Amino acid sequence: MNRRTLLLSSAALLLASPLRAEDRTFYTPGLAEAAMDAGEVMVLDFWASWCSTCAAQERVIAQLMADNPDYGRKIRFIVVDWDEHGEGDLSRALKIPRRSTLVALKGREEIARIVAGTGKAEIKALFDAALAAAG
Repeated sequence: MNRRTLLLSSAALLLASPLRAEDRTFYTPGLAEAAMDAGEVMVLDFWASWCSTCAAQERVIAQLMADNPDYGRKIRFIVVDWDEHGEGDLSRALKIPRRSTLVALKGREEIARIVAGTGKAEIKALFDAALAAAG
């Protein structure tokens, strides 16, 4: 892939990104850990801007959130930038194997996990499990 194709592809992915900024929060050290300690229900999205699997997951996530606003109201979504935090304490503590990993938690208890899955049914099942845990 030449540089021009890479830049055009990256721009297209960014422009096609249907998730709104208010639907997610980008991780900073301590953010998810504080939410865990508070017992919050959350989905951690271990993501990279250049990852095509992450982009496919993002399209499904956006559609699911549009279909069911309770996901965004009752579940906290935190995006963990793999390039910045893939080797960090949070990734190590949760044993995250790679980018494109989605983890649903209630506090520090893992509810569900998907690694590199992009299917609507499997991502919906993870969200539904988190929603049930949120009550």
